Amino acid sequence: MKKFLLAVFAASLIISCDKVKMDVKTSSDTTDSTTNEGWKPVDSATATKAWMDYATPGDMQKMLAKSDGNWIGETKMWMESGSQPMMSKSEATNKMVFDGRYQMSTHKGDMMGMPFEGISIVGYDNSKKKFVSTWIDNMGTGIMNMEGTWNASTKSIEFKGKMTDPSRPGKDCNVREVFTFVDDNTQKMEMFGPDHKTGKEFKTMEINYTRKK
Repeated sequence: MKKFLLAVFAASLIISCDKVKMDVKTSSDTTDSTTNEGWKPVDSATATKAWMDYATPGDMQKMLAKSDGNWIGETKMWMESGSQPMMSKSEATNKMVFDGRYQMSTHKGDMMGMPFEGISIVGYDNSKKKFVSTWIDNMGTGIMNMEGTWNASTKSIEFKGKMTDPSRPGKDCNVREVFTFVDDNTQKMEMFGPDHKTGKEFKTMEINYTRKK
């Protein structure tokens, strides 16, 4: 049933997109904002298979699933380059959702003497061949989005993306995260961002995770 519904959705998407293309061709307004630049036609069979491949969990999702469970985190955080790190502890709970397609993680601990809570969703985009990640927490009002590539030699994912920079209203800053799967019971997350004085990248945070027994 799920496959049938997905096929219907994919087919309807192609039909609607073809209709948009026909409408654009017959319209004298060539600057229509609904036009996708470089769009190429795709037959319904190809589109249906592409959607099935996109929606089916594979090896990368199975790798994420191995991290399901409860973890203890020991955190070091640096406010600026060269400063002494602030130390804290946290707990994280990982759980695959939507039939093994994404991993949702809830985090609780302390940061700068205040209660801290955060939620992340990590997945592997089968179409992009990249890991994707979002993060929200109780110390902000924005959403951090990143994409990452798998490095088999280091067993790590290097994420890159942007987040809100509150010190520069309306501006984003580049962020980078390296998440290393040390072994089945040990993981390490390293976060990098710009020094607020120089703008140069430095390590802002490191969390060493140990699986809770």
